[in-house]
Amino acid sequence: MSALAVQVAVVGGGVVGLSIAWLAARDGFAVTVSDDSSPHGGSWVAGGMLAPVTEAWPGEEALLDLGVRSLDLWPRFARDLDVELHTGGTLAVAVDRADAQVLDQLAAHLHGLGRTADRLTGRELRRREPGLGPSVRSGLSVPGDLAVDNRSLLTALRRACVRAGAVFEERRVRAPDPSVVTVIAAGAWSGELHDELKALVRPVKGEILRLTARPGALPPPRHVVRAHVEGRQVYLVPRHDGLVLGATQYEAGFDPAVTVGGVRDLLRDAETVLPGVAEYALTESAAGFRAGSPDNLPIIRWLEPGVLAATGHHRNGVLLAPVTAHRVLDLLRTREDT
Repeated sequence: MSALAVQVAVVGGGVVGLSIAWLAARDGFAVTVSDDSSPHGGSWVAGGMLAPVTEAWPGEEALLDLGVRSLDLWPRFARDLDVELHTGGTLAVAVDRADAQVLDQLAAHLHGLGRTADRLTGRELRRREPGLGPSVRSGLSVPGDLAVDNRSLLTALRRACVRAGAVFEERRVRAPDPSVVTVIAAGAWSGELHDELKALVRPVKGEILRLTARPGALPPPRHVVRAHVEGRQVYLVPRHDGLVLGATQYEAGFDPAVTVGGVRDLLRDAETVLPGVAEYALTESAAGFRAGSPDNLPIIRWLEPGVLAATGHHRNGVLLAPVTAHRVLDLLRTREDT
């Protein structure tokens, strides 16, 4: 069956859904995209880090391999979309001895997998990133990590979809017609759209803050900074005018509230790591929902004839968008649904 003979209905307008719609429309499929445009979607409330190595952890080797494959696709993906990548790499930093031991475990794990991260003292870290505070005692440099402005990416993807011929509509499409393939890419809400996904996809709440540099404040860091502060994790992702600061993580269902405790912890830990943020303006606080899966790996497969899943990306939706879109495109081309 030719691509033009197949209608593809993508349910979900986040980074994953839009990436699938763009590649499918560009390949000749007749594509519609439907989305509820929730302000709590994981793609909108995200840091935009493309950091599979820094995110690596024992037991998640398959996720690391998938992330590295997707990272390799990102330069061309961004170039085709005319989206700028942040190429400064990541500094993973520790504040106390226990935090430093966590990073030592990460470095040893990466070494065992044949991947490297440069160990740095606090003084060496401050030479690379002078704004780091005196409490930072050691860390790792991961120069291959990238980052992208997630909101600029969403705008560029939507524009690319329209140019490729995809049609946007408000209603959710799930037709039984065999000429229509429904792709469920609705992030944390995917579990509501198919019986098989109910037990596989759950919302994982996360809070982020956006900070804007005020006149006289230090400029944003040159690197993405991922910090361990007394056992808590915090990331600071530079933007041209400030920082994205995140992220808390709760198993709290679809609770959209930004909590006082979450904001307090993020600001306190960020100021410990980068004291200059105290002079920034707090311009946004938001809660979003990641699509959690049982093993943190995405679910990309046929659920039944005519229905594909592309969900469950948890904290790696932006990173894994290119590899997911290519995998779904392969499935659409071969129609391996029987």
